[in-house]
Amino acid sequence: MQTLLLGADAVEDHAAMPAVIAAVAAAFAADARENTIMPAKSYVDLPQYNGDFRSMPAYVNAETWDAAAVKWVNVHLDNPRDHDLPTVLGTLIYSDPETAFPLAVMDGTVLTRLRTGAAAAVATDHLAVADADSLGLVGAGTQAYTQLDAISSVRDIETVVVADRDAEKQQAFVDAFADQFDVRAGSIEDAAGCDVLSTITPVESPIVNREWLGERTHINAIGADAAGKQEHDERTLLDAKLVIDNYEQCTHSGEINVPWGEGVLTDTDLHGELGDIVAGTLSGRTDDDGITLFDSTGLAIQDVAAAHVVYENASDDGDGTPFSLVDTDTS
Repeated sequence: MQTLLLGADAVEDHAAMPAVIAAVAAAFAADARENTIMPAKSYVDLPQYNGDFRSMPAYVNAETWDAAAVKWVNVHLDNPRDHDLPTVLGTLIYSDPETAFPLAVMDGTVLTRLRTGAAAAVATDHLAVADADSLGLVGAGTQAYTQLDAISSVRDIETVVVADRDAEKQQAFVDAFADQFDVRAGSIEDAAGCDVLSTITPVESPIVNREWLGERTHINAIGADAAGKQEHDERTLLDAKLVIDNYEQCTHSGEINVPWGEGVLTDTDLHGELGDIVAGTLSGRTDDDGITLFDSTGLAIQDVAAAHVVYENASDDGDGTPFSLVDTDTS
């Protein structure tokens, strides 16, 4: 048997966003039904390099398919400036859960962007108003592109407002989508007034004020992925219908981690986990809801789901590079 090597281009080519969204939704539902195994994300902190490594293993049984994988991923904030490399780099090993054979080794950087966008789309589909047609983005990096691609798959987005302190990145984003949407550069306040808002920044002090939000804005809080990070006003977190992806991860390193640690937020302030909404055991948006917020820390089950789509499609298309990775001689 041989392992399939799939680089960034192959991952992107075989990960059509609607299929990734469906797989990620299935993984959330499987998790709610306790049909997943997902040890806590482990961190290797490297302050001398202003970065860290994260190990993310998981198994998902989504009824019509099951799969296992582990992702080795980092966040090195100085990479773009000092090394001309992305802040986040990832590698994923995708394995057959029955035999443990490594079916594929694939790029995890593009995969991370895709599954993060897909998770926001799943949350948006369940928590945003049905007629949402405007999307605000705070942060114009690579994830912003995937957020728009994913969210526009579940809502008829017409207007897009992108905010970023880097005017060059902001304009590049506008130029990239000018022929598809009514897209413009704006302030954080402009973006926050949209029907859907995705925030994708690594800040440690809130940058989105409560009063800037629309009455029924749905927020995808993506940027906080480590202890101490927070993008949103505490008043927003207290006022919103607050949905998390995972209790342990969000209270430790998600958007809610700082006010949680200070006792400002408690269990009574949480509506619940997204998986329970997808599985139908918890309500999503109701007519009485105002602001909703999804705290997305990124789960290993999402990586497994996205990798499943990529591997199956690449295998069907005969794409990728087969190679001998492990010794399978049993003699």
